[in-house]
Amino acid sequence: MTDIPFDEKLLHGRLRSAKSWLLWVGIIMVGLGIAAIVWPAFSTLVATLYVGWMLLLFGVAALFGSFSIHGTGPFFGALLLALLSIAAGVFLLANPVGGEAALTLVLAFIFMFQGASELVLALDVRPFAGWVAMLISGIITIVLALLIVAEWPGISLVVLGVLVGANFISTGIGYIAISRALKPLV
Repeated sequence: MTDIPFDEKLLHGRLRSAKSWLLWVGIIMVGLGIAAIVWPAFSTLVATLYVGWMLLLFGVAALFGSFSIHGTGPFFGALLLALLSIAAGVFLLANPVGGEAALTLVLAFIFMFQGASELVLALDVRPFAGWVAMLISGIITIVLALLIVAEWPGISLVVLGVLVGANFISTGIGYIAISRALKPLV
């Protein structure tokens, strides 16, 4: 079975005009990814504190926003979400090591669902180019989820940093590859 080539029309003119931007963002992401893998405990801590701050800031904004919602049910739902976000953010900021363990377990479950979704997508787009890569990605993602769960909680101190680093490297390489594949505007 032959793969159907990627349609040139998908590479929109705006993407072409951002070619050098994509290249530099890709190079920076690869550099940050390498640093995250070299210092995984530090990058895990940074990722945990970042998520903690984001949850706390979202929770505060959602708390103020909840008072503008009319109706008892929607108000209390928004208020509960805001308070839970604040509590999770405070927990991650006050107890980063416990937060690393919690985030690692959440990440494993996210990987499991992502892997399953990628397998379904791969089988859905099977006659098109790239379906085998998506299938392999789904399998790898599920295996990673199982490895994280098998080694949890001991792996929590480094796994987030390594995975963030690997994600930055793969995304950076993707940006670099796209920027190099774009044909100049004629």
